Amino acid sequence: MNQELKKKVINTLMQITRKFAEVETLSIGVTCDVSVSTREAHAIESIGEKKCTNVTEIAKYFGFTKSAASQLVSKLTMQGFVIKKQAGHSNKELQLSLTPLGWQTFEAHARMHSQDLKRILKTFDCVEIDVLIRLNELLDNLNSIMDERLNTK
Repeated sequence: MNQELKKKVINTLMQITRKFAEVETLSIGVTCDVSVSTREAHAIESIGEKKCTNVTEIAKYFGFTKSAASQLVSKLTMQGFVIKKQAGHSNKELQLSLTPLGWQTFEAHARMHSQDLKRILKTFDCVEIDVLIRLNELLDNLNSIMDERLNTK
């Protein structure tokens, strides 16, 4: 592969990452008068899927500070998406769960992801398996490079 094509691929990946960051700030409509940012919807998704059941887990999962995760959870609680309850196993820890509005948001976000996933999978239908394997290896390598950069800050 020539150097120019490699640079073009890297440039395209960088454009995608910038756009992805911008998409994270866009609103997702839940009801006629309720919306959340994609970032908030991802936090709601992680709580609904039980990947994150407390503020510390949200911080670790998303790479936030505990303070930022706490602020996000407080905002989602004040807006009526999340409930904080004292955990049964600890007086200090708060257990997170979704309210009915939180579940409604979870479903709206899932529908949006489902539509995107269908489009992406359709694009992959015409790609040979060995190309997908190589693409996955490339993305894993890039992910490792980003992890290294983030760990050196």
